[in-house]
Amino acid sequence: MHKIILLLDFAEAYSKNLMRGINAYSKEFGPWIFCRMPLFHRETVGMEGILKWALEWGADGIIGQLYNNEIEKIVQAGIPVIAQDFKERFTEIPNITGAYREAGQMGAEYFLKKGFNNFAFYGFNNIVWSRERAEGFEAQLRLKGHKVHYFEHKKSRSTELWFYKPSSLSRWLKSLPKPIGLMSCDDNQGQHITEACRHVGIRIPEEVAVLGVDNDEMICDLSDPPLSSIALDAEKGGYDAARLMDQMIRNGTSGYYDIVVKPMQVITRQSTDIYATNDDHIASSLKYIHQNIDKNLHVEEVVRQVPLSRRALEKRFLEITGYPIYKYIFNLRIEKFTQKLLDTDMSVFEIALDMGLTDSKNIARQFRQAKGCTPSAYRNKYMAGK
Repeated sequence: MHKIILLLDFAEAYSKNLMRGINAYSKEFGPWIFCRMPLFHRETVGMEGILKWALEWGADGIIGQLYNNEIEKIVQAGIPVIAQDFKERFTEIPNITGAYREAGQMGAEYFLKKGFNNFAFYGFNNIVWSRERAEGFEAQLRLKGHKVHYFEHKKSRSTELWFYKPSSLSRWLKSLPKPIGLMSCDDNQGQHITEACRHVGIRIPEEVAVLGVDNDEMICDLSDPPLSSIALDAEKGGYDAARLMDQMIRNGTSGYYDIVVKPMQVITRQSTDIYATNDDHIASSLKYIHQNIDKNLHVEEVVRQVPLSRRALEKRFLEITGYPIYKYIFNLRIEKFTQKLLDTDMSVFEIALDMGLTDSKNIARQFRQAKGCTPSAYRNKYMAGK
């Protein structure tokens, strides 16, 4: 029965999801005993105090957020440790890290598919998960001939409320070409952007479409409008980290490896629920499609929203979006279906009904056509270890 110290930010959704995965492994192969140690211990008693407690308690391992400059003390203590790379990756011990560049690429592709030609990134250049997300975002856009506008700050991520006041951030947001797709390094910074935009009267998503990372539902829903975000498979990361910890306790720490948390998909909310176009008829059509995608929407209904013939609308729609209307509806429906598949416990039949579709077999067939596997196989793939 392993005794594990968890030194994590228990208020963050990312840490909570890691813990769900760790707990799932514990229930399957344990049970383990956990000491949930608040992060203020790291600040008040330092690494010496944490190690002293760990040795007195008889801890078998530590999973948590640690400072890079204190790692030698942990290694010398001989306790198996897995660190969350909340600043920079560690070289001496295994990390719970992320496919950060992959998340940035996903954000870039998302905005490209929505027709944006202007792009921005908001984050920290001195933190690995922000820096590499920016690198992936920019690299993908450079392939398409686009540049990225940057605003990088070094203010505290939690204690300062500077973004509520007129500031250099406000001036930067006003100076950006519009419409623009803006990716923030995480949901906290995404909400900073939506607050700053609201303060200076910049419309979201019409002028600035904002995308975060982590899919922290509390923060995303607090944002006005609700914040779109890239969901991460952190629960699987927690499960995999617990498995590695088990191996290190049983077999020694020499054969360690990093745990890489992968991005899953973009969860679209109102902050990006728009298509970037100056064509009023296409904009009206797209707005109608997005507002009614949870109904059994047909092309004829879209055509009735604008004073154009079906042929004329179809031609302009294809020229601007790159898709026929039916295909755009299909893609968006699959995106919404996938979101419900991962966010709820509803069956395929129940999700189909929830989206106004009467033929669940047909949507399952369409899903397999788009994703290459059945809905149940997709759910199992991304929910493994949860």
